Amino acid sequence: VDNVAEHTVSHLLLFSEAQSCATPLTRVNITALLLDMYVALNFLQPDWKEKTVQQMADFAATHREQLDRCTRELEFPRDLYREMGDQGWVGAVAPRAYGGAGGSVPEYCLIEEEVGRWGLVSPQISIQGQLWLLGWGSESQKERYLPGMASGKIIFCEAISEPGVGSSLKLMQTSAKRAAGGWVLDGRKTHVNLGTEADLMIVYAMAEEGLTSFLVDTETKGVTRRQTNPIGLRLIPTADIELQGVEVSDEALLGGPGEGLKTFLSTFNVSRLGNASELIGFGRRAITEATTYARERQVDDAHKVTDFQGIQWTLADAYAKLYAASLARDRAANLAAAEEEHALATTLAKKLAIDAAEYAVNESFALTGGYGLYEETPFQQILADMKVLRVAGGSLEILRNYIARRVLKSEDLEGLM
Repeated sequence: VDNVAEHTVSHLLLFSEAQSCATPLTRVNITALLLDMYVALNFLQPDWKEKTVQQMADFAATHREQLDRCTRELEFPRDLYREMGDQGWVGAVAPRAYGGAGGSVPEYCLIEEEVGRWGLVSPQISIQGQLWLLGWGSESQKERYLPGMASGKIIFCEAISEPGVGSSLKLMQTSAKRAAGGWVLDGRKTHVNLGTEADLMIVYAMAEEGLTSFLVDTETKGVTRRQTNPIGLRLIPTADIELQGVEVSDEALLGGPGEGLKTFLSTFNVSRLGNASELIGFGRRAITEATTYARERQVDDAHKVTDFQGIQWTLADAYAKLYAASLARDRAANLAAAEEEHALATTLAKKLAIDAAEYAVNESFALTGGYGLYEETPFQQILADMKVLRVAGGSLEILRNYIARRVLKSEDLEGLM
């Protein structure tokens, strides 16, 4: 092994040794390794990182049994979500004036990475909704919804995807037609996380003026919801939603008529960083669990699994990929927090996070051998969760298309020349 790989492997194995256990991790003393993945994030409060990482690890350990049961049974643990709201993790980006924690994009990224790292309930959907409200909501909408969303009392969902319609928003079939004093919405939505649990949803529909977004109470007459059965992210189950003659007032508009594409893009690039962060968390969890097991797994009288160079190279490669993905994510998050152009940076961040997570999770099965093939271990669920985020929020193929177009349209090939 060369010096760089040897140093990386030594770092990983020392961390594994510190756990002193051959069973799946439940509670750990947070070490430098766990914090090293936040290499360049600019947090608003310097001591917030260490405190929050430890608190989220402890919270996951305390509620591990319930979290695992809810994952198996496809149940949203509303009580735990509320507790996470009380800790400020659900309202990470909402201003304190609206009951939030007053953080920014870097804080959001850390929350999502630790969610992936410890298998917690993701506040991703709510945070995206809070960003929509902060960017486009009227003052009355903010006062009505933000405090409840930030605390976890109001559950939010986003009704965007439709059956038979791919990534092109121009093909959206859900309609919004003007009526006396408001609008009438008709259409079908699918892949709606927390669709049956939500109190409030954003609905994207095609009006005469173009794509338009609405805030809709899920108990409104004409809204029908049916839970579906996803393979991953089962703590935030999916649903199909049908809208039949759903009447809403002009006050339900988020932004103006025809401004739906603007509202969508304003938060979607940032939300990709939440996806990227959770993917990095999946990779960290898988490779840590696998390394902890493999370091104690006896191969023969003289060797453990991690004594072999081929295994050490696998660990080194997984660590390097996760580290690189973290650097790309950190840069993109800092750009977004500074309100600088960040579309390419966030796209690169998610693309690299997918690559890193897939490598780390897939290779974890090789490190654990037969041990990782049982439902009692977390590897199957981590794999399924990872596959969901490979598609959600912009699939790998969409990301690659965008990166290629940016490079080809740039006079200097985005800095390559």
